[in-house]
Amino acid sequence: MKFLKRFFDGVQRDARLFLFVLILLEIYRGLFILFMSNYMSEDSGAAQIFSAMFAGLRLSLKTAGAVTLISFILVTIGGLKSRLRLFIGILASLIFSLLFMLRFPYYRAFQSTFGMEVVQGFHDDIWAIIVTMFQEYGILWRFLVALILTIICIAALSRLLLIKTFPLPVLDTKIKKVGFSVGSVVVILLFGLFVRFGGSFTYASGINWENAGITTDDFLNECILDDAQALYRARAMAKRMEAGEIFGVDANKILESAQIVAVNKELTEKNLAPYLERKAAGERIQKPKHIFIILGETFMQWPMLGKYDELLIAEGIKSLIAEENCYYSRNFMPNGNFTSTAITGLVTGLPDVNIKVNYQARTYDKLYITSMAAPLRELGYNVDFWYGGMPSWDSIAKMSLAQGFDNFYGYPDFNAPKQTTWGTKDENLFNALLAHLVDEPPTVHLIMTTTNHPPYNLDLAAEGYDINAITEALKKIPNVDDVNQLAIELGHYWYMDEVITNFIRAASEKFPESIFVVTGDHAIRCDPSTHPTIFEHQSVPFVLYGAGITKEILPPDAVGDHISIVPTIIELIAPKDFAYYSIAPSLFNSDGVGFNTETFVTSKVAGEIDSDVMELLPHVASNELNDVNLTDERAHAIEIISAMRTVAWWMIMKGLFLGDESAN
Repeated sequence: MKFLKRFFDGVQRDARLFLFVLILLEIYRGLFILFMSNYMSEDSGAAQIFSAMFAGLRLSLKTAGAVTLISFILVTIGGLKSRLRLFIGILASLIFSLLFMLRFPYYRAFQSTFGMEVVQGFHDDIWAIIVTMFQEYGILWRFLVALILTIICIAALSRLLLIKTFPLPVLDTKIKKVGFSVGSVVVILLFGLFVRFGGSFTYASGINWENAGITTDDFLNECILDDAQALYRARAMAKRMEAGEIFGVDANKILESAQIVAVNKELTEKNLAPYLERKAAGERIQKPKHIFIILGETFMQWPMLGKYDELLIAEGIKSLIAEENCYYSRNFMPNGNFTSTAITGLVTGLPDVNIKVNYQARTYDKLYITSMAAPLRELGYNVDFWYGGMPSWDSIAKMSLAQGFDNFYGYPDFNAPKQTTWGTKDENLFNALLAHLVDEPPTVHLIMTTTNHPPYNLDLAAEGYDINAITEALKKIPNVDDVNQLAIELGHYWYMDEVITNFIRAASEKFPESIFVVTGDHAIRCDPSTHPTIFEHQSVPFVLYGAGITKEILPPDAVGDHISIVPTIIELIAPKDFAYYSIAPSLFNSDGVGFNTETFVTSKVAGEIDSDVMELLPHVASNELNDVNLTDERAHAIEIISAMRTVAWWMIMKGLFLGDESAN
């Protein structure tokens, strides 16, 4: 009887804890929608907001239930001190309040609630991330606000838990005791089931993070996920990554996929190598002395579009494009949304399949046959990596050297001062490389910049950047979230553009027989507005500049992505019938699809890979619009993406042999 009294009292107090957490999450959801409403589309009204709030309430039943379950097990059933229940509520309040405050800068950076960027962060430079959070995202004042919110929560929860509970009903017979006990168990189980499925008793009619996006507004769909559910989504996606689960990968279709990728579609070999072998058509330019592949940090393409000309932040790259010895394609995608994904894609020749190639044992065992270094070394080049950060970052140096690079230079290796959280200024990186080139043999240099990255702490005025002019220009662009902050971020883009352009001109003068490729590691993190197009949010430029290059050397606006770069260089300089291996064709004979983790581009459209969302490219001529068949564009893109991803996944996880893995 004593247990039943304590149990009945505990259940009531747990119910209050449950309601408290549920209401807190709903309040934070509503406040986030209110304060970030400029990210909501103009078509979204009260009905959409209500739908999001209600769906979010249902989804948060799971989060509130998980918190309450701890109290139920430890206190109500386990008999531990009741103050532990209060402590659980306080801890939950602190966590949710802090996540609530961090959600604001996170969404502004990625236009998403907590996602895969969080998982990526654990493989990143943790100290640099912490410094960035303090310097760029105001973690200190946000933490103080979270503490204030937590104190308010403590006061409310303490009072709520102190309210007197209803007494246990009179159970003066054994039947009543048994009936009450059985009834309590049934009610609690049914309630747990209802909570588990998000306001339903079945999975089919319930709600979870995968089917929560019920509105037509991307912002509101993200708001439906409370922060715990968003982190759960990131964890679930990470586990799927480890299992190789990504749209398009189908190990059962490896032969079919290999045939789609292959030049010779009739092959039926049991080894992937013949399917990936390509033969160069013959030299199109004289063999360059040096080849420079420049990955600009967050070198997004949208500042180069005509509608943003007034910003004057991409004048360097545009001046290069205007010259006769330069080719430029707008139909280009990075390999993914992270710097390391871009680097691993170029180094290994593998498209992103949600597997961290730089942490796979196979990567350090032997070279992937599609690796960048092998064919370029065969053509007589040393292959070096130059990085403005630490060589140890994300195992990039280790991975590059394991995949055949001759040298890796981080900023400590060329004695540059550390001037940002992530390393040295871009100017120091390029100056060191230029000085290094005095007695260099023919070399391919893969270069990764760092300055255009949070925390944005470069002295822009000292560099000659007119922030006031940019701020005024930004005021003319609709739906800019924070004009002053965006002006600072674009100042770092401007600096990167200036430094890269100056280096290309200086290196061209010193070694006129060289060529340069300029692109971005990714585009996300800096958008022109709260409602960017897919193209603006994701695309990066492809610029090919130097000796022998003409505007007609490649098809106009050839479609491709990062793994198209090395095949394109080989087709530029290699003798006829030079054999090399590549999953993607070069831009000389593009298959018409460029893609990354989430999106794709063709010559006509940009689209999301795992949904039917598509848009026409901004540079598609009006007389071409009637010829665009969205269904056909998507079908072709998905066929290519699925084939390439399946082949890449197989190479990473199983090797080359299309059979028993032990034969590799």
